[in-house]
Amino acid sequence: MNAQAQLQLQDLELGYGSGRGYRPVVSGVSLALERGQIGCLLGPSGCGKTTVLRAISGFEPVRGGRIHIAGRVVADTAGQQPPEQRQVGLMFQDYALFPHLDVAANVGFGLRRQAPAVRRQRVHELLLQVGLEDHGRRYPHELSGGQQQRVALARALAPAPELLLLDEPFSNLDVDTRQRLAGELQQMLKAAGTTVLMVTHDQAEAFAMADRIGVMADGALLQFDSPQQLYRRPATAEVAGFIGRGSLLPAALLGQGNDRVLVRPEHLRLADDGLLVAMVETVHFRGPDHVGMLRLADGNRVEALLGLQPPAPGSTVRLAWEDPSPVFFD
Repeated sequence: MNAQAQLQLQDLELGYGSGRGYRPVVSGVSLALERGQIGCLLGPSGCGKTTVLRAISGFEPVRGGRIHIAGRVVADTAGQQPPEQRQVGLMFQDYALFPHLDVAANVGFGLRRQAPAVRRQRVHELLLQVGLEDHGRRYPHELSGGQQQRVALARALAPAPELLLLDEPFSNLDVDTRQRLAGELQQMLKAAGTTVLMVTHDQAEAFAMADRIGVMADGALLQFDSPQQLYRRPATAEVAGFIGRGSLLPAALLGQGNDRVLVRPEHLRLADDGLLVAMVETVHFRGPDHVGMLRLADGNRVEALLGLQPPAPGSTVRLAWEDPSPVFFD
């Protein structure tokens, strides 16, 4: 076990049914988060990421492996600690605020056993932390989606959990609000020193929030790494295809052997002496530059940066490949 880990999963297996009807959903998932780190499980719907979150919170039995929280084994094949004993906070994608309680009462809901003065002080601290100190007497229906999200976050943080789990925290917000709040939420969680594991299918949210990202597919964890490493050094072709934009080309096209090589748009530029000849199919402005989809002579398609004055669709261009640290796959 990693002694520094606030959360550690060891060869986690989860599934449904029993006997011949048993169906594995997650297999062999291992990861570790240190105190104060924000982790993310990223993948398409049905890949198993939410099932992992439910197992950590105590709502899904472990069929193999172990779950450690703050150095304690909370779940393995020998036994399951109940959810209320795990010191885990939950923030659901629909926020699940109580409509008949005002903001202050929602935030303090998990502190009912504390003395009234202590509870009021904690609620006041949290509302200050999330920027809603003047909204304590309002009700959920009087708040915007972003404000409701902040209330849900304050309520989840109120009992000072060892670990906070976020389930698609931005799914109910429009795109512009998502991007703005992802940065704000990350700052608030970092200021609180909270250890977090979230799940999302949106890589922009994952990159905006997380210190460590795990890419999942078909119940397996393909890579758990920093956002920078996932982008620059993807461990598999599946990860390369899921993270960022890019194409896998035969390396022979670039004079690099017989494998396949990952080519990102920023690795290609227009050049009269370029190795690759391509036809421009489409051009899109993505300020301050233009990005084009181009078709190579062998039929492969690539994206490339085309500069401020791009060639017109239908024209033929030459491209130079510039990647100081290429990534190859068998």
